[in-house]
Amino acid sequence: MEYQFSERVQNLKPSAIREIFKYAADPEVISLSAGNPSPEAFPVRELAEVSNDILTNRPIDALQYSVTEGYVPLRDFLRDYMKKTHHIGRDFDDVLITTGAQQVMDLTTKSLCNEGDVVLCEAPSFIGSLNTFRSFKVRLRGVRMEEDGMDLEALETALREEPAVKFIYTIPNFQNPTGITMSWEKRKAVYALAKKYGVMILEDNPYGDLRFSGEHIPAIKSLDEDGLVLYSGSFSKVIAPGLRVGYAVAPKAVMQKMVVCKQGEDVHTNIWSQMVCDGFLRRYDFDAHLARLRDIYREKSAYTMDLLDKHLAPYITYHPIDGGLFLWCTLPAGVDMPAFCKQAVLRKVCVVPGNAFLTDEAEPCQSFRINYSTPTDEQLAKGIQILGGLIREIVEK
Repeated sequence: MEYQFSERVQNLKPSAIREIFKYAADPEVISLSAGNPSPEAFPVRELAEVSNDILTNRPIDALQYSVTEGYVPLRDFLRDYMKKTHHIGRDFDDVLITTGAQQVMDLTTKSLCNEGDVVLCEAPSFIGSLNTFRSFKVRLRGVRMEEDGMDLEALETALREEPAVKFIYTIPNFQNPTGITMSWEKRKAVYALAKKYGVMILEDNPYGDLRFSGEHIPAIKSLDEDGLVLYSGSFSKVIAPGLRVGYAVAPKAVMQKMVVCKQGEDVHTNIWSQMVCDGFLRRYDFDAHLARLRDIYREKSAYTMDLLDKHLAPYITYHPIDGGLFLWCTLPAGVDMPAFCKQAVLRKVCVVPGNAFLTDEAEPCQSFRINYSTPTDEQLAKGIQILGGLIREIVEK
């Protein structure tokens, strides 16, 4: 049988990270390539208690069909929590519960974009979102990153040159993959540019609650007086990714279209998972839970950066982080990054090649991403030591 695939998927490639997971499945391989929360971070006992209560006292509510917009008590909680805690949500906004934050990317693109439209993305950016945008046959234009976020001059140039821009995609807090946090001044400037050129902003914030040092910076959505910003949040990094519960805060007119699109995808997000999230948020001290997560990641990230300083300096540099799950490491000029990553795999250490995060994977890239949250301390020490030995072999030979 000769299979004829749709034009939407003909040119899509498997996620580089998911492909690397195939190597990581080898128990001898140290995976520094995942994006998973630390195993210590899961509130297992609490989730078991909530789930047992739901299935004992309200089983039909959890097992029956539900509404597309999401579990009403959870939406009410988020509406109140986001406004009080993050100053997010105006009278023109509403909340939609999604099947993970990844679905927010999908529904936004499906609702706003036609084939050939342009999405402006940070360069580099999260591969999962890039592949979602590509699946709708939009054109991606990368905007280079600086130490405090997107290059504003490059962003305005792109907005001026591209008449078909539908939205700007940004991960302003502890960006995946670079770990960079956009400054408050740049957040205000990005919003002003979006308003000037009449485009929306898709603000993706899965890591914002995982700040373990430095000062909190308000969300771009907190500036939104004009209905320009669609905010994406998730419980994957702060409760459990397996629940697949994310959410969007967006202008009602946009959300109405997202709801219609969602009805054609999955009818509604898993209602049991939504009830578990809602029960956890209401029954336990969520702020105390977040504080515990920050303690875990503060200690683990410091340990990892000490290892990088010890084993990779001076040849490999990295961007220090104040939160999130990733470190962006850059090889010296002249070192073949893809070859380095392949050699690392042969030595039983997996990292993610940086070109996987570019809008054009053929562009030159000297960086790779590592994840510090998933491996044990022993695995981090051994894996980073192996990487250090490899770079020294290459540079000092």
